[in-house]
Amino acid sequence: MEPQLVKSAERTVRILEALAASPDRLTLSALQQLTGFPRSSLHALMRTLAELKWIEATGSAYGIGPHALLTGTAYLDKDLALPLAHETLEDLREEIGHTVHFARRDDAHVLYLATRESRERHPTIPRVGRRLPAHVTALGQVLLAQLTDDEVHALLPTPLARITDHTITDLPRLTGELDQVRTRGYAYEREQGTPGVACVAVAVDYRIPATDAISCSMPSDLPPEETEKIADAVVRHTRKLATALRREGIR
Repeated sequence: MEPQLVKSAERTVRILEALAASPDRLTLSALQQLTGFPRSSLHALMRTLAELKWIEATGSAYGIGPHALLTGTAYLDKDLALPLAHETLEDLREEIGHTVHFARRDDAHVLYLATRESRERHPTIPRVGRRLPAHVTALGQVLLAQLTDDEVHALLPTPLARITDHTITDLPRLTGELDQVRTRGYAYEREQGTPGVACVAVAVDYRIPATDAISCSMPSDLPPEETEKIADAVVRHTRKLATALRREGIR
């Protein structure tokens, strides 16, 4: 039995999610089209959110406000795993030189919680506070591989979104890829989420099933021996992080 949602609270959250997901500010009409909420209710909620600084208006368009940032920052500040994850990312980037990420699965997405940029500034995937569909990223695939096939099928939307020409959009093919992830112990994707970028990811095994993972983004044209060397480093540093988190009793 699904929990009964409070309508006004649900609508408030849906408004904030729509504004956060949009690359541009949205008018009231655009928000109404996206959410389907009655205009009178939407207008009252927008006025309240603007007064409380959760959203802000520029002319007739709305965007996320500063208090939404404060709440998001508080989530990062209070996460007990992040200080150790930051140390791991620093050490990993120092060794391999490429951009590295720490992320957490958020239902059918992955949420980026920490990043250390490559000094080479290669094009990489979105940064802290952004979400991507789990099936298009190595981070997401390695965390989906923690679930059973039935759980994956129930979790993911149909059809699977296509981000690039290389995105896996066929669920049976994705299931086969997750089997390979379980066998080799890490996920590898090439240009499925970002053209010109490949990624290796390893689950941080301190929860069951694992909710977090570390990845390395790299140019997609690296030779196989270099990719394998990077994968070995990501595995080694991620296992070290998981051991440290378990030792500290962080769950």
